[in-house]
Amino acid sequence: MATAPWFVLSPNALLSAIGLLRGPDKTVPTPAEDWRTAVVDVVIPAYKEEDNIIHCLASLARQTLPPRNVILVEDGSRDLTVPRAREYAAAAGLHLTVIERAASIGKTPTIKRQSREFDSDVEFILDGDTFLESPDYIERCVQELYQGIGIASACGTILPMRPKDRHALAQTPEFHRWHGAPTYDDPHKHRGALHSLWWWVTNTYRECLYLFLQRFVYKGQMVFFGSITNPVGCAVAYRRKYVKDLFDKYEPIFGDDLTNSEDIFIGFALNNEGYRNIQLQDVLARSEEPEVQRLPRQVYLWSSSFLQSCYYFDALLRTPFKSLKRWRKRRQEKQSGVEELRRIKEQYRQPFGEQYTREYGRPIGWAMFLSAVEKVGFPTALIVMLILRMWEPLAVTLIAELLVSLSVLVVVARGARIATLLKGIAITPLRYTLMVADTYTMARFAVDLWLTGNRKWRK
Repeated sequence: MATAPWFVLSPNALLSAIGLLRGPDKTVPTPAEDWRTAVVDVVIPAYKEEDNIIHCLASLARQTLPPRNVILVEDGSRDLTVPRAREYAAAAGLHLTVIERAASIGKTPTIKRQSREFDSDVEFILDGDTFLESPDYIERCVQELYQGIGIASACGTILPMRPKDRHALAQTPEFHRWHGAPTYDDPHKHRGALHSLWWWVTNTYRECLYLFLQRFVYKGQMVFFGSITNPVGCAVAYRRKYVKDLFDKYEPIFGDDLTNSEDIFIGFALNNEGYRNIQLQDVLARSEEPEVQRLPRQVYLWSSSFLQSCYYFDALLRTPFKSLKRWRKRRQEKQSGVEELRRIKEQYRQPFGEQYTREYGRPIGWAMFLSAVEKVGFPTALIVMLILRMWEPLAVTLIAELLVSLSVLVVVARGARIATLLKGIAITPLRYTLMVADTYTMARFAVDLWLTGNRKWRK
């Protein structure tokens, strides 16, 4: 997931706020392809997921749009993930293909290989530690994916997996197709008190972060640009051909290691080609989060991947400086009638191709540019004020940021406003701690970029 800073006094957040009040562009659309005819294959990258794999597969068995194939890629963990998956698939009637690796090589090669070796229309990625809470999650994603030829990925809203969510799924008829369901004793219930506390802290932090990011920032991006910077990679539908073309282009350059987080790179690359990544607010998935002591590592991976992708796709970041040129081009096309002759007419439609991006940028580049400014500017400003002992401006900035960010959380947390407000207050120290720790990522990136010349940033 992209690591847009949680700082809502910026132009990027202002665009998101205005976007909540504004409707989408109105365009005469090109007739959409029939999503009902789309063939869907689900790919499950898994590593040590013996405690989660039944939940993951049971959520697939509940889907209103069943996949043709389920491809489980076990990444060398050698636990009970595969035996349990085979047991459940046989009982539930899922067509399961298992690929077992001798050693772990990561998620990116899995996405690449299945995009090339299978002929589905949609490659749906579902991490082994994630389950689809909404029974129509796949159907809605595929339906929206086929609303226009320019849409390359679609995901729903992702929230942390809580014990009560696991319990609710374990009570469904689909879960009980597994022969072990009657005596199932969820190992998550038997975590020690300290581990349960760390998990609760992480879930609380991530719930607030995800609500802010997905229901505020991403929603604003969707309204203004018809795309988000990148999909949430643990439960996302891709047009398989677009992903295959992406790997054909970038594998000779980067190999299998795109960046520290493959979904951020893929999202940037798709935007760079003129495609769109969209997010749906009406379907939900749940993903298991790491305990709090592992958060700095994951934040580092996300943050470094965002910076790396900004570097690789700098033409997107330079979009604001090309706005006048793009405006003149669109004006000329309207005056000459060229725009009316385009075969593809849909909301937010742009010409495809990297060359267009280099020359004119992309509207979504504004969001990427402003996110980069936020990411670097806010913590830098805090550190400068701290070093110069500017206590009063520092206090005013922190209080203002806290008040506005909490206000946004209250607005987007439908049905649980008071509880979310209290959670937002409770995790504020952790949020600022991780923000300060993130300066290490930026400093390391700057040193590699300008001093050492190191570009081996991947995992």
